[in-house]
Amino acid sequence: MSIVPLPIAVPAPMDVAFAEAESALARSEIPVGAVLVAAQSGKILARASNRMEEWSDPTAHAEMLAIRIATAYRTAMRLPDCDLYVTLEPCPMCAAAIAFARIRRLYFGAYNPKGGAIEHGPRLFYLSTCHHRPDVYGGLQERRAATLLRQFFMNRRSANDKRLV
Repeated sequence: MSIVPLPIAVPAPMDVAFAEAESALARSEIPVGAVLVAAQSGKILARASNRMEEWSDPTAHAEMLAIRIATAYRTAMRLPDCDLYVTLEPCPMCAAAIAFARIRRLYFGAYNPKGGAIEHGPRLFYLSTCHHRPDVYGGLQERRAATLLRQFFMNRRSANDKRLV
């Protein structure tokens, strides 16, 4: 008799992105998480969360870090067979990096009317100067992502109010 192992449940990439966002929240970073996945195999190539405060680096956004990790792993600057999952609509810097990396698909959670560059602001992928436009799917688990962000900013405002007293 042979024992056949049960398949191990792999968490959905968006759930992994949320785990990254929650780890950022625990470090008092804006809670954004990103996961880069090889589309064909579903293998996670990179996962990251914001580290701007921790590293004193304004470019240490979750998306940028995930792209850096995946391109280093692949030793290639383009990721045309990869999908990026992120909990918040990317900013202009991250959107440009996504285009330059030629990422196949972008999935994001909460919309970002103030700082987003996909469905808001410059709508970077729609500009004639943008050389690559990934397939974009926004609003995945939007309520969950928005709640996490609201919680962070309410806590930050509350801490600032206490310092003023």
